[in-house]
Amino acid sequence: MLRTARLIAAKDLRLELRSRVTAFQVLPFALMLIILFAFAFDADAKILVPAAPGLFWIAVLLSLFLAIGRMFAIETADGALDALRLSGLDPGGIFLGKAAALLVELLALEVVLLSGVLVLYDVSVPTSGLVLLVTTALATSIGLTATGTLYGVLSAGTTVRETLLPLLIGPVVAPLLIGASRAFEAALGTRRSSDGSVIAKVAEGWPWAGLLVVFALAYVATGLLAFGALLEDA
Repeated sequence: MLRTARLIAAKDLRLELRSRVTAFQVLPFALMLIILFAFAFDADAKILVPAAPGLFWIAVLLSLFLAIGRMFAIETADGALDALRLSGLDPGGIFLGKAAALLVELLALEVVLLSGVLVLYDVSVPTSGLVLLVTTALATSIGLTATGTLYGVLSAGTTVRETLLPLLIGPVVAPLLIGASRAFEAALGTRRSSDGSVIAKVAEGWPWAGLLVVFALAYVATGLLAFGALLEDA
């Protein structure tokens, strides 16, 4: 399984390096979103700073839809998905490989997006919240990519993939977005009272991060169990 995962992940990452879709299409789209959010709130720090964690994860989710759609559009072109299905490779390994490749792309995207949020939204990462921030981003990204890979193959054979995918993924990843936003609030210290004091401390974010880890593991386990059947029906 792990050998198959490495092969699939390497293949998907090579395709990305050649096409640079994430760098030239998904990343500019994500950056445009956070810039539009800043304009929409008119750079009002009283609104923009507390909303920064949620806006960040919304931008990540919308960008993920584009990345998943592009990934499975390649697989369905010229019967590539049929070749993958008939290759005899372990379905669990295929799932892990595609999810791992998507995870690498998503984490790179998040680094750039977070840098943009720190600059545009006038927030900062306290040293005490750095570990919580990284843990939250990693756990949430694993959950998002596992879910995206599973539902991506489910919608791959349909003609309405682009519109069906958000409807399938959105409700499933809602707990991830809620938990990630709460953990980021604690890590960044963006929840403040009227006198400017921080309401959500870093310690209050760790239970949310723990919940995210549980959800991520559950989504990966579900993907390993269900991906083979969905691949056969795609």
